[in-house]
Amino acid sequence: MVIKSICAVKGVTAYGVKEGKFGLALIRASGTAAGVFTENLVKAAPIELMRKQIKAGKLEAVIANSGCANAYTGRRGYEDAVTMTEYAGSALGVDSVAVGVASTGVIGRYLDLSLIRRQCADAALNLISTPDAEDRAAHAIMTTDKRPKHALIKNEGFTIGAIAKGSGMIAPNMGTMLSFIYTDAQIEAKPLKEALKMAAKRTFNRVVVDGDTSTNDIALCIATGESGKVNAGEFSSALEACCRSLAQQIAADGEGASKLLEVTVRGAPKEAAAAKVARVVIESPLVKTAVYGEDPNWGRVVAAAGRAGVKFDPNAVSLWISDGNNQYPLVKSGEIIADLTKAKAAMHGNRVVFVIDLAAGKEEATAWGCDLTEKYVEINGRYTT
Repeated sequence: MVIKSICAVKGVTAYGVKEGKFGLALIRASGTAAGVFTENLVKAAPIELMRKQIKAGKLEAVIANSGCANAYTGRRGYEDAVTMTEYAGSALGVDSVAVGVASTGVIGRYLDLSLIRRQCADAALNLISTPDAEDRAAHAIMTTDKRPKHALIKNEGFTIGAIAKGSGMIAPNMGTMLSFIYTDAQIEAKPLKEALKMAAKRTFNRVVVDGDTSTNDIALCIATGESGKVNAGEFSSALEACCRSLAQQIAADGEGASKLLEVTVRGAPKEAAAAKVARVVIESPLVKTAVYGEDPNWGRVVAAAGRAGVKFDPNAVSLWISDGNNQYPLVKSGEIIADLTKAKAAMHGNRVVFVIDLAAGKEEATAWGCDLTEKYVEINGRYTT
């Protein structure tokens, strides 16, 4: 069943076209806007363009293509990204400098502009606010994703909806994941940017599939303002919840993944320290392969935590494993109390959760990832051929 999310937001229409590996999504919505972007030194052309255009704090539409990342394509790639905004601007009757642009796919290839122009014209003629149109847009931006990602948060007085893609080359450091978020809340560009940056920090930046930060990571948020003013704190919490849902969906849909891996770190001196430990554990190949093999080798979890660069007493650490419903202790204040039969049973499902208490403070953070399987190698070993 398609979840109606962005099309549940007042003032948003969408559509998408997919032809083989090449797709294009077009989303129409006018309002204040903010964005967060990859921190990879090698930034795709649309990222370079959007870092400039987002400074105006307003967007009228977004155009996004899949199949070609338009990354490491030099001056021609930048000009092609500008051309994409011009295609969308012309088709929708808006200024191209107010059009957001994003790309995902193979790095080091040039865009097929004739295809993009045709797909853009097709999408523009079919823009509508329906679940089917949204699902078409979500499918249009998929590459190796097995399923589209939607999220919807309804608060009293406003709604936040989003779509995203992401399956491989996932270790967002933002600010190949794309996310387009919409709200009918009335909020100025500066507080919107602050809320988006914090949400990304606590959600997208805590997802690791394979440890590679893409050249194309981008999250854009547009506020149409059609539902009126909102409390900044309530909005920020709702936006974080929306992004958290997308982050979990991306982790669960990691390339070749069979299990969602979740790590919560408690008892840290600072939230940033807890997040750092959680990310190091999530991205550990030894932890990920143990989860895939349903091998309760929890020593790998403790070892990974120990190399995160956060100070704690190893003899004070406690650790639990869970399948999301039943939780079993493995270590209590440095003492091994693991029941390996129960621990292994907790790994049989499609979700494995580790909870670590460092006993070094009161802060906590959660990160998400997935197991590492042979399928990941198959997908990426032949990605361009």
